[in-house]
Amino acid sequence: MGGAGASASLLIRPCTDSDATAILSIINSAAEAYRGVIPPDRWHEPYMPKAEFESELAAGVAFWGCEDNGVLIGVMGIQPVKDVDLIRHAYVSPAAQGKGIGSALIAHLNALSKRRLLVGTWADAHWAIRFYQHHGFVLTTPEQKTRLLKTYWTVPERQIETSVVLARPAFPEA
Repeated sequence: MGGAGASASLLIRPCTDSDATAILSIINSAAEAYRGVIPPDRWHEPYMPKAEFESELAAGVAFWGCEDNGVLIGVMGIQPVKDVDLIRHAYVSPAAQGKGIGSALIAHLNALSKRRLLVGTWADAHWAIRFYQHHGFVLTTPEQKTRLLKTYWTVPERQIETSVVLARPAFPEA
């Protein structure tokens, strides 16, 4: 796999249908970090139900995984929408966090994409915002954020109010 701090036993690969249970487990265990951080009306149990996961796959989200000795420990989706690629559902198992897994996945997806990358996250998830900024993403303005979320995502108005969008490369100043 390569990348600073990455173990030689790590492998980044496309996820398959047989990974669905592991992907959901990683997403839902890692999303516990949002509990008490995001608005309570946006939290649900589980964070991502199976039906929502299946809907994301049907909408074109392709998951990539990082495995360590054959065990999936991190996932990140990429979804082509119109003229951009969206980074979707980026999560690392809590026990594997801080070891470069997310960095390896984002670097891999960045190398795959030849278009502008956008990622949306919760405005109060400061650790996620810092992660994306560390990897070259730039926060969009509040006006751009609203326009981008309405153009490229299908999310409720309340989620638009409580989210941010980061772009790579940055949009020119208006």
